Amino acid sequence: MTTTPATKTNAGNFFEDFSIGQRIVHATPRTVTEGDRAVYGSIYPTRFAIPSSAAFAASVGLAAHPVEDLIAFHIAFGKTVPDVSLNAIANLGYAECRFHQPVVPGDTLATTSEVIGLKQNSNGRSGVVYVRSTATNQRGEVALEWARWVMVHKRDVDAPAPDPVVPELASVVAPADLVLPSGLDFSGYDFAAAGETHRFEDYAVGERIDHVDGVTLTESEHQQATRLWQNTAKVHFNVEARPDGNRLVYGGHVISLARALSFNGLANAQLVAAINAGAHTAPAFAGDTIYAWSEVLDRAETSAPGVGALRLRLVATKGRDESMTLRGEDGKYAPGVLLDLDYWALVPR
Repeated sequence: MTTTPATKTNAGNFFEDFSIGQRIVHATPRTVTEGDRAVYGSIYPTRFAIPSSAAFAASVGLAAHPVEDLIAFHIAFGKTVPDVSLNAIANLGYAECRFHQPVVPGDTLATTSEVIGLKQNSNGRSGVVYVRSTATNQRGEVALEWARWVMVHKRDVDAPAPDPVVPELASVVAPADLVLPSGLDFSGYDFAAAGETHRFEDYAVGERIDHVDGVTLTESEHQQATRLWQNTAKVHFNVEARPDGNRLVYGGHVISLARALSFNGLANAQLVAAINAGAHTAPAFAGDTIYAWSEVLDRAETSAPGVGALRLRLVATKGRDESMTLRGEDGKYAPGVLLDLDYWALVPR
């Protein structure tokens, strides 16, 4: 008599494994260290003063020296991958992301998600899964929260399609809903140390800023970054996961590169307060050279001394586009556009 051994390995969830209202507790909690700050700086050309300098962070009222906001985002996001997007075709977009407080070395982040939407694609071989995720620290405090949607393979193409549910997500986080770090005070802001003199009042709605510099993607750096965040999505590491045999660059890697490149022209956009919307509009691969430009979409005052909020569109492109064209006459994204990210940043007034 023979028996079939129990399966102990995790093949990841496929589209038909998700259900509306499903709650997922993601393994494993991850403690942020100074090593994360150092490795992040070795991969991305970041120079923002607050995460770079403990003395600068203290001078603007922060009790502890925070890491880059996107370090927290990548770590928290990476926790969701084994359960949500291990079998993904592509991560499609973000919305309603709020950073509730700066994350500092020693904080331990744990993430949970709730399935808020499902829609099978017309080809019947995949579908889009919408989740809302929350990352908390070791004290049970919310560090950040966000919604995202991802295209996931079906295991069985004959599995019945669920009733489609597409959640209504806000197009922008209202300025009144931005969470400001406790004690933040830009009234004595050191513009010389920060690297630029431009403040809140110097930016006009509709203004576009070419960040000029470019960085070429390499296999080693994007895979190092993805492993650093414990992102296990097959398409990033396994050449057999895509029909074309290419390893897809993690979209968050492109976000961090573009954010770092935006220092040239937006050096005083010190803290990311929210991500309103985001779309990875085309795949990126090793060998692509990434450039970035920004557009000022809105401005808002805040209650913190000397602090204003700029709503910015950050666009990453494959190759430099001096015309800074987002969409063609047909309304589709222009060739070369890789990322369209709409976010709020805190700047000195």
